[in-house]
Amino acid sequence: MNRKDNPMQNFSPLTKCVHSGTYQDETSRGVTTPIYTSSSYRFVRGEGGVCYPRYYNIPTQKAAADKIAALENAEAALVLASGMAAVTSSLLSLMEAGDHAVVQAGVYGGTHHFVASEMSRFNLEFTLVSSNEPADFEAAVRDNTKVLYFETPTNPLLHVVDLDALADLAKRRNLTSVIDNTFATPINQNPLDHGIDVVLHSGTKYLGGHSDLCCGVALSRSELMSRIHETSVNLGGVLGAPECYRLERSLMTLGLRMAQHNKNGLALAEFLHGHPGVRKVYYPGLSDHPGYEIAKRQMRGFGGMLSVELDGDQDAALAAVERLELFTHAVSLGGVESLVCFPCWTSHAKVSAEERAALGISDSLVRVSVGIEDTNDLIEDWKRALEG
Repeated sequence: MNRKDNPMQNFSPLTKCVHSGTYQDETSRGVTTPIYTSSSYRFVRGEGGVCYPRYYNIPTQKAAADKIAALENAEAALVLASGMAAVTSSLLSLMEAGDHAVVQAGVYGGTHHFVASEMSRFNLEFTLVSSNEPADFEAAVRDNTKVLYFETPTNPLLHVVDLDALADLAKRRNLTSVIDNTFATPINQNPLDHGIDVVLHSGTKYLGGHSDLCCGVALSRSELMSRIHETSVNLGGVLGAPECYRLERSLMTLGLRMAQHNKNGLALAEFLHGHPGVRKVYYPGLSDHPGYEIAKRQMRGFGGMLSVELDGDQDAALAAVERLELFTHAVSLGGVESLVCFPCWTSHAKVSAEERAALGISDSLVRVSVGIEDTNDLIEDWKRALEG
């Protein structure tokens, strides 16, 4: 069995999507990675130790991890059973009892809930920072702070944080910086290149891309990944071989899909911006977005995610959403099909109403995951829904 070990650093993301990480079995001579379903492997002394799925060292697991590592310019990666498995395994491996984390308040609701409801059980402290300014993150740092955790763009308000500034802060204060890069994807943004230490993804979203897969990814340099790997083995959030195969297959078209997501996201945001039936559009590709200049500097594309405040109350917003034909009212995001949802009922349902209000997440906020359909069809769908 041969493995394409070359990280292909000199090739473009489109080429990395296709070729990086792929295992080629010499017996079958297939050009794609086989699905190794066995949970038991013969032990060969002196040849790499025990091969076992929970150790994340099955060839099908490693192929998917190596491909995403190449796309993020990371030394090592793990593919896990969910995005939250990546979040929890990383935080628990980077902190010890008595440590403190500075966490951006506007992160994904599931992460927010874990931090607020579970970390204290492990004697881990945290401070939520509602600002996106690096100075405010630094003001929250304590003597026992070990981790700086954030997203950019954020879910669901698409706030943008300066990667270079937070990487500099982390280095000056001897912190480990951790980013959830789900919304941007490695096609649009590579945080490790800006000095961030650990990158996480909910692979369920754009990396899988077809709304048929639940997985997560953690990536970093080898030293940090060895710690995350050990904790992940103990927690057992392993991803099975068939799911790893589907993830690697989906990554092959990630660059192509993101090009259309980027195109459609920007076009729809521009259409909705200034529409009389829309109060506000949150999208980093709009020139009046507060983080536009930063996003333009650190992102290669602005993505397919946006959020909108429609005119009227929640009932009016729901009525407009129900008139959409091409946008399905559904949980999750990042698939080839267009979706809409209300964060108050989905991603931030476990965050209290008071906290949501403080974060700026109203009950009428609609999060839009723009798919890869025809651009004009998507715009016409919203035009009809708003006029209705």
